Amino acid sequence: MFDRVAPRYDFLNRLLSGGRDKAWRRVLTRQVARRRPARLLDLATGSGEVLRALREAGALADPRSGIGADFCLPMLEEARAKGIGPLVLADGLRLPFADGSFDAVTIAFGFRNLEDRAAGLREIHRVLEPGGVLYILEFSHPWAVLAPFYFFYLRHLLPGIAGRVGAPREAYAYLGDSIRAFPSQSRLAALLRECGFAEVAWRNLTAGVVALHEARK
Repeated sequence: MFDRVAPRYDFLNRLLSGGRDKAWRRVLTRQVARRRPARLLDLATGSGEVLRALREAGALADPRSGIGADFCLPMLEEARAKGIGPLVLADGLRLPFADGSFDAVTIAFGFRNLEDRAAGLREIHRVLEPGGVLYILEFSHPWAVLAPFYFFYLRHLLPGIAGRVGAPREAYAYLGDSIRAFPSQSRLAALLRECGFAEVAWRNLTAGVVALHEARK
């Protein structure tokens, strides 16, 4: 599915989010910049937009230190075409890095797609050094008053819009289904604690349509 979406991924993100995807990444970038990590892993890096934003904003202690990892080769090829690297083809549940390799891990709009989220969190915990920070930027559950309209858009409108601009409808039907099934902000925070993280917090963006979670090893 991600193989097929890759060539139009960035365009569709802009279109279907009404351009809000850039604003959401800026919030993540500013939060990472407060720490300026020296060794960062951008997991589920996709087309590399988060890694590029972090570097352009000076959020990393050394711009060359960030690594992007994804299990979808066509997505990594999109990132490579932008000059973004180094990149690693990797499964988020079996990362090819030693224990304590990073002082920060970011994952933007990819955590929802992990087959086993608890296993993914334990693997992220393993590759973080003590005191390292995980940042999860992900679609979430909006304010109750907005939820019926939001989920109507996801179920009935979004796949059709995507299909009209040449994207596979089933990929964006999956997007809506996966968002509806994703844990609420508080449930994800509880899962982070269960997997060994501390100082867990989240910040709602765009009325809770997206949330930025932060947790420390």
